[in-house]
Amino acid sequence: MLLIKNGLVIDPSQNLCEKKDILVKNKKIEWVKNKITADAECDIIDAENCIVAPGLVDVHVHFRDPGFTYKEDIETGAKAAAKGGITSVVLMANTKPVGDNEDTITYVINKGGKTDIKVYTCAAVTKGMAGKELTDMDALLSCGAVGFTDDGIPITDAALLEEAFWKTAERKVPISLHEENPALIMNNGINKGKASAHFGIGGSPREAEISLIARDLELALKTGAILNIQHISTKEGVALVREAKRKAAKLGRNTIHAEATPHHFSLTEEAAIQYGTLAKMNPPLREEADRLAIIEGLRDGTIDIIATDHAPHSSEEKERPVTEAPSGIIGLETALSLGVTKLVEENGFTHMQLLQCMSTNPAQMYGLDAGTLIAGAPADIVIYHPKKTWTVGNYLSKSSNSPFTRQKLQGVVQYTIADGKVVYRA
Repeated sequence: MLLIKNGLVIDPSQNLCEKKDILVKNKKIEWVKNKITADAECDIIDAENCIVAPGLVDVHVHFRDPGFTYKEDIETGAKAAAKGGITSVVLMANTKPVGDNEDTITYVINKGGKTDIKVYTCAAVTKGMAGKELTDMDALLSCGAVGFTDDGIPITDAALLEEAFWKTAERKVPISLHEENPALIMNNGINKGKASAHFGIGGSPREAEISLIARDLELALKTGAILNIQHISTKEGVALVREAKRKAAKLGRNTIHAEATPHHFSLTEEAAIQYGTLAKMNPPLREEADRLAIIEGLRDGTIDIIATDHAPHSSEEKERPVTEAPSGIIGLETALSLGVTKLVEENGFTHMQLLQCMSTNPAQMYGLDAGTLIAGAPADIVIYHPKKTWTVGNYLSKSSNSPFTRQKLQGVVQYTIADGKVVYRA
């Protein structure tokens, strides 16, 4: 048994924010009470001055396994997640081979099951992520996939995508979309504007994102599909989601979701100029007005999920010229601290609001048994000190491609507990 004492328990699933003790027994939450007397067999964690919350749930993660394990693998990715307070992850399907077949999905789930955290995976929407033919969704769901995405490659065929929407709506599983129209992009990963001018390239215009978000929200309203707009980066995109959610609510639906990454609410294209390829990602960092719109979208619930888009790459790859280096940054180990620093400390969010977006909401969208501290739930818990600071670095990920390296952030994970077992301690 494990007894967590003296912490401020924050659980958005119960709207709970009180100083309480938590007893863990047989991998489950046994009690959450004001005072629990320790049994002789109990291990005790004193969480004085700390927040005790449901383990974080990251629904947009790349572990690069199979096929690109020099960047990351399922074991190292799981360790990095645990360091960040994350107890459940949902992996993307752009592996090699692509997650469009039962063997690959089964491999990922089985290997993930040997780690200390909960590893789930999406399957590809289209075969080979080629955007031409839909996968066998029923077969992929039957072997354990929890949703569908061609993340990294936008689906440009609207008729095919509508067919996918109808199928996922019928099966009541999420479809998550990368919204950038490649026909409008000259060079991906860098915003068309000040940053692209700095590098002397064409860049990626905001219209590439806006156009596909508008199209896909319309399809979602038509079909009733559970749609997740991934890593939103533009103020116009936020406004479109806000209006679509209003329309969905009138239809009695809660089926439209949007996620923001910590880098999009923390940085602008100025970071791409400063850090070069370490701040190159798809969609790119944009302008201050976009960053502020994302923060307001998180504040008012338009954007209901914070997800990292953890995208490890080797140092050799990131040292290539800006037009040749791959897009993406790691994010598992810094996500919570960026939320505390940029949202709570700088923008007046409550920890309840932050944890709603980082745990309860993503778990609910995917129907995961996570994101809550209610009695009987899996004992997946993060304990973090909201006022302590740390200097970013010493990553547990195989990769270190982050513009946040050597920055000082507030909010330090002290313990991560998965199924009642301490899987990380500071």
